[in-house]
Amino acid sequence: MAKCSICEKGMNFGRKISITRSQVSRRALAQQKPNVRKVRVIEGNTPKTEYVCTSCLRNGAVVRA
Repeated sequence: MAKCSICEKGMNFGRKISITRSQVSRRALAQQKPNVRKVRVIEGNTPKTEYVCTSCLRNGAVVRA
């Protein structure tokens, strides 16, 4: 899975718990993946392709080519 090259945001792990929450609650492992896009970015004076999360794109942390 790709990580954000700016903020190093990666996969997050947790648990899914059933809605009933019975005495024998059913739990399963869950993965939450970041919203990462492959974007052409200007680094220095050269364009380069990197994986960047959408929150970094929205905040203007990178300059697009």
